[in-house]
Amino acid sequence: MRLYTIEADDIQYVAVENREKKPVTLESLGIRVKDMNELIVRYDELRDGIEKALSVNENAGMEAGKYRIKAPVPVPMQDIICLGVNYRAHIEETTDVLDFTKKADAVYFSKRVNMANDPDGIIPAYDLVDSLDYEAELGVILKKDAFDITAGEAAGHILGYTIINDVSARNLQFKHQQWYRGKSLDGYTPMGPCIVTADEIGDAHDLAIRCYVNDEKRQESNTGYMITTVEEAIAELSQGMTLKSGTIIATGTPGGVGMGMKPPVFLKKKDVVKCEIEGIGSLVNSVG
Repeated sequence: MRLYTIEADDIQYVAVENREKKPVTLESLGIRVKDMNELIVRYDELRDGIEKALSVNENAGMEAGKYRIKAPVPVPMQDIICLGVNYRAHIEETTDVLDFTKKADAVYFSKRVNMANDPDGIIPAYDLVDSLDYEAELGVILKKDAFDITAGEAAGHILGYTIINDVSARNLQFKHQQWYRGKSLDGYTPMGPCIVTADEIGDAHDLAIRCYVNDEKRQESNTGYMITTVEEAIAELSQGMTLKSGTIIATGTPGGVGMGMKPPVFLKKKDVVKCEIEGIGSLVNSVG
């Protein structure tokens, strides 16, 4: 399934895509959830009912122009957990700033998201930021709590996947040593356009991932090049720490970020950033 949060007449709805690739609100199918967070928590309970109701209501899809696609999880239940330098090419391009060439273990940090930015939202160009950067990443959403699980058990905890642009203020990121503030300014987490459930994605470690700035290809890789896999990260994080249902994990970015260019090339106002991942779709955000 492809799960959306959409807005129509200033009201947000949780929706599922039908065979005609149109969103059908769960409310119109007789399934009531407050928001995407409730659907995530209750997904296993509601899945069969959604599929059955959708099969007999295929004509219930909303027409283009009558709704707007929002971030699939507009208000995450917790900070997003991020993997840093999880692609070898990204490690190599950033050695002048941070040398992780000898790292043996995964790098984890968190990202405050008071409200996720929409798939077509504006990335704010704050005056306090002089080095605005992009990072196309595969996002993972957990559907049930995970504690002390193995990598082999991790797949059973995954609801699905989305795209995250881990927008970064590099000057703030390195000024404070810890990366939290430079990653967490309002509007710095474009997400979407939807959540694609794990059964539809198939192999999450064989997806093309790309990023364009003003139609210039900056990043091109495959999720198979992750150093720490999705399942390994979930298992490791769950050792001694409960990952609650609704947890979102951003799995790192490939090479090609602005900071890694020689000389660095950062985003400026009116730039258009498109992040895309095979099987999910694309985010297209402008800087303003």
